[in-house]
Amino acid sequence: MKKYLAEMVGTMVLVLMGCGSAVFAGSVAGGVGAGVGTIGVALAFGLSVVAMAYTIGNVSGCHINPAITFGVFLSGRMSGREAAAYMVAQVIGAIVGSAILYALTASGSHGGPTATGANSFADGMMLQAFIAEAVFTFIFVLVVLGTTDAKQGAGNLAGLAIGLTLVLVHIVCIPITGTSVNPARSIGPALFEGGTALAQLWLFIVAPLVGAALSAGVWRLLADKRSARPAGKRK
Repeated sequence: MKKYLAEMVGTMVLVLMGCGSAVFAGSVAGGVGAGVGTIGVALAFGLSVVAMAYTIGNVSGCHINPAITFGVFLSGRMSGREAAAYMVAQVIGAIVGSAILYALTASGSHGGPTATGANSFADGMMLQAFIAEAVFTFIFVLVVLGTTDAKQGAGNLAGLAIGLTLVLVHIVCIPITGTSVNPARSIGPALFEGGTALAQLWLFIVAPLVGAALSAGVWRLLADKRSARPAGKRK
C-alpha cells in the first residue's frame, strides 16, 4: 500500500510543480520575455522528478508516470496487477495536483496562458503531435529503463539522469504539445480544462504508451546484447 501512496503523492507533486510553473510563471503579464519561459517550465518538470526520485524512489521506484510503468511491465520487472494499481494511483495523484491548481487559479488572478497546464496541439497538427509524444516518450522511458537496470544501471545517479532527460524532452516538445510523455500528467489537467484538452486527451494517452512499448522492446534487445559475454579460450 505504501508504494501506491508514494506514486500518488509523487505524481501530484509533478503535476503541481510542473504544470504550476506553466500556469503561474511560464508567461506572466508584462510583455515579451516575462516569466520563466520554456527553459523554466522544463526545469520545473525535471527538478520535480529529481526531487521525488530521491524521496520515494526507495519506496515505489518513483515511476509517477503510466508510460514508465507500462515500459517497466513490458520489460518484465513487475506484474500486470501491480502495474495497473500503479497507474490508478498515478492518475489519482495527477487529478489531486490539478485540483489544487484549479483551486489556486479560481481563487485569485494569474498571468499564465492556461488554467491547468493542459496539453494540446494546433489544428491539423495531430500527426506531428502523435510522433512527438511517441518519440520523446520512447527516449525518456528508454533512459529510465537503462539507468535503473539492476545490473548495469546508474545507481544513485539514476534520478538525476532521468530528471535531466525530462528537461531535455520538454525543451524540444513544449512548443509542439506542451509536452506530456505522461498520460496521468495529461488526464488530470484535461479533466479540469475541458473543451479542446479533453477532446484531444486520447492522443496524450495512446502516443506515450506506444513510445513506452517501443522503448521496452529496444531495451530488451540492448540488455540482452550487453549481458552477452565474448567467447574466450578455455583453459
